[in-house]
Amino acid sequence: MPVYVHQAILEAIPDLFCAETIWQAPGFALFSRRPLLRDLLERSPREQRGNAATRCFAHVIVTLPQEEIDDDYHLARGARARELEQALAALHQRDFADLLGNDVVRYQVLGSDDVPPGAVAVRFGHAVYLPAQGEKIAFSASLSRDGVAWKPACPVYTGQRLALLGVDCASPAVSASPAMMATSATTSAASPGGTGAHAWPPGRDCAILLLNEGPGFQPVVQVRPRGAYECRFDAAQGHYVIRAREVQDGGGVLLRISTPAAARPAVSAASHAAADAAVAPVAGPVTGSAVDAAGGTGAAIGAAPGPGPAVWQPRPAGSQADAPHTPRQPAWQAAAEATALPQEAHQAARHAAPAGVAEESDATYVPVARQRVTLAALALPRLSRYRDTGARRLDIPLAADNTLMLTIDADDGMHALAAGGRQAVAAPATLPQAGGRAIHILPPPAAMADRYCALLPLPQPASVQLPLAGRHQFGRQAAALAPLRMLDSPRLLHCGGAQASADRIGLSREAFSFEMSPQGVRIARLAASQALYHLDGQLQFVAAIGAASAQAPYLLPHGHHVAAGHYVLRFDA
Repeated sequence: MPVYVHQAILEAIPDLFCAETIWQAPGFALFSRRPLLRDLLERSPREQRGNAATRCFAHVIVTLPQEEIDDDYHLARGARARELEQALAALHQRDFADLLGNDVVRYQVLGSDDVPPGAVAVRFGHAVYLPAQGEKIAFSASLSRDGVAWKPACPVYTGQRLALLGVDCASPAVSASPAMMATSATTSAASPGGTGAHAWPPGRDCAILLLNEGPGFQPVVQVRPRGAYECRFDAAQGHYVIRAREVQDGGGVLLRISTPAAARPAVSAASHAAADAAVAPVAGPVTGSAVDAAGGTGAAIGAAPGPGPAVWQPRPAGSQADAPHTPRQPAWQAAAEATALPQEAHQAARHAAPAGVAEESDATYVPVARQRVTLAALALPRLSRYRDTGARRLDIPLAADNTLMLTIDADDGMHALAAGGRQAVAAPATLPQAGGRAIHILPPPAAMADRYCALLPLPQPASVQLPLAGRHQFGRQAAALAPLRMLDSPRLLHCGGAQASADRIGLSREAFSFEMSPQGVRIARLAASQALYHLDGQLQFVAAIGAASAQAPYLLPHGHHVAAGHYVLRFDA
């Protein structure tokens, strides 16, 4: 298999933030000096004719020890890392200007605990891609073992040609990168849920290659080595099944490709049937969501829904759904694009559509320092408040293999489903789990008890990194935080004949926005009907967030939580 990523550890670097010491060693002792970054780029060109290089790689990931990155952020707000990126890019442009063509040189400096002190890890190659500022996502890949719990693997950007998924992601520099970075046959870029060979079901030598053929073309999925593994598309489920050829049943991994709604070409009415078959692997309009609604069956997606309950509030006129060139959406999604309001409040809310919020322009500068948004807990809703939607049961998988599941019925009763049977659960409670890690179910704060029946702290919280600068949004329409919305799947909510994501009964399309500041996180409400609650670092109730805007925001201390819909989010810088 060709080498898609070249990676190396440069040791004994006297000054880790000095670009010259990383780029090239001084002097002319060619046979005694160790190879540095410039030498590695020369020895591994992107294209060559005979022995002469005709093109070199232009995107490079540089990883320093995490302690050095932390010290730089604490003392200089990440200025030394930014200066290192700029200096390396200038050296790269100076020495390889004739081999770059139209490529733009881009560097990114990251931190990792796996890089030893005094060393620098570098990574570049065909599948290493750093997106331009504001570059759109062409499609996203997510992986699953059981078809229920989907974990995002990587986004592929419009200018990115290929990405490779493999097994050995022991280096956090891979998972911390903003774009998918693939590997050679001996290393890998991503695995579904964990590190090490045990977390990669197909096999240690298996690699999944994703090719971006450009706008209007479906992504190409291939598996290497061809003789040992097979890749089959399951049209009924809308995902690929990848397993070793000698394995007939079970095992393997599931791969799903999702494209943004704006990136899908419109098709004529006469070709809808053929188009549905052609784009079956492309799920709903989610960019990188870990639990997209495409987890449902093909029959359910193609079925025409009946009239929805009155509490499903339609989008206001002039929204994206009313645009003349909006691509056709699956039937279940067209029926579930609105937010279900509690039955005692939906009559008044019907006549008060939330005002549209102008979309902010793309930022022109993103510092290296980033904030982490963590899904710390799930706020389990009382389905009795949404009885008019037809919601009868909400399933929450607590184990990847579905051996333990928590259900909430229409009367707000909770039950744990395990191999031993069905057992009623009342908060507070503790559920044992394989491996000795227990799951705790906490009673909701009194001020939230009318809306929620329990709080479920996650044993392994999910998190997403966002730039420190700028204002970000959370809601059903916020693609950047979509991996945190674990319940965004129609397979989890049972509501009669209609199919709708659980997020539609508690989370607005634009719930709130937030911006990091030295004093804390500035919260602004975007939807008047969205309930927001402030919880402290121990998930204790502090206050209900009332009127808050970008001009007069609600100040949330660092490390505290916001409960919105079914999600309890923590903000850490």
